[in-house]
Amino acid sequence: MVRWFQSKWKEKGIASKRDLVFRAIRGDEVERVPVGFWFHFVTLEEKGQGLNNPRIFQKSVDGHRSYVERIRPDFVKIMSDGFFLYPSNVYSPKIASIQELTSIESIGEEHPWIQQQVEVVQAIRETFTEEIVSFYNIFSPISYLKRWFRTETSRGDREVADLLLENPEQFRAILDVIAGDIAILTQKIIQQGGVDGIYLSTQEIQDERITPALYQTYIEPSNIAILEAANQVGGTNILHICGFEGASNDVTIFKDYPAQVVNWATHHEDVSLTQGQELFPGKAVLGGFENGKKSLLYQGSKAELQDETRRLLAEAGSKGVLLGADCTVPDDFDLERLDWIRQAAVL
Repeated sequence: MVRWFQSKWKEKGIASKRDLVFRAIRGDEVERVPVGFWFHFVTLEEKGQGLNNPRIFQKSVDGHRSYVERIRPDFVKIMSDGFFLYPSNVYSPKIASIQELTSIESIGEEHPWIQQQVEVVQAIRETFTEEIVSFYNIFSPISYLKRWFRTETSRGDREVADLLLENPEQFRAILDVIAGDIAILTQKIIQQGGVDGIYLSTQEIQDERITPALYQTYIEPSNIAILEAANQVGGTNILHICGFEGASNDVTIFKDYPAQVVNWATHHEDVSLTQGQELFPGKAVLGGFENGKKSLLYQGSKAELQDETRRLLAEAGSKGVLLGADCTVPDDFDLERLDWIRQAAVL
């Protein structure tokens, strides 16, 4: 079915996928709305174990190759699998005070954590058999910091909230150092890795003590610095406001971020694509489908998924819209479902 649908597109002389995706992002007329879903190619434990690990490096390359060969997607989010843990001279899983972080230094642009991510992106893109728009996953500085405190019982929100409240100005300075390194990574990934832009994943601190005002004053500048770095080297970039069961966001505080595309948890945050178009004027919107195992995307029939696709497009229109999920889909997601949606997204 997948192969048949793709060959039909070639017979009809439909424009290239790159052209289709960029027209959708610009808000131009399209003959079909682009569709994309993504998932991880390594285990939970391996997500932070990729540095100097050829096995995980190759596992990521092979996973992306298999995905692209099987479904020939409209665009690809290249996962940063293996590199979730930002290395630092002050890293420790037992940090109890912000004073333990004040000596933080840049890891430097030649650090293997940066260079190996460029290399894995190059290796993944070399496996592509056609020109496809690609975006590389980059976490925001606050997200990298939170991961230092992640355990089986905590996502790190309370711990980083404690640090921020202990000394907000020092906290912002620490994020600025991390942001400097992530900006270097971002620009190298675009300029040397060859991706078209980044997929910047961020979210609010899941702690009621951290108000939107605190977030915007002490955390937001480091988020925006990454997008500005990507824009400076010609990136076309996606802002992902990461929400799921157990993590919610006031998406309005992200409305002025300098990204070209915005993706958020439409179902969890109860903000539809149409509402997002009003909230993020001049930007393309990406999403529409809930990503969990209890969702229509995962469990629904072909007819149900195609009906939902048509409903979403009837509501949001076809300009400046890309269909996808709230976040990463389960590892055992049936790829044929992507093509069911793609068939129904023909205008």
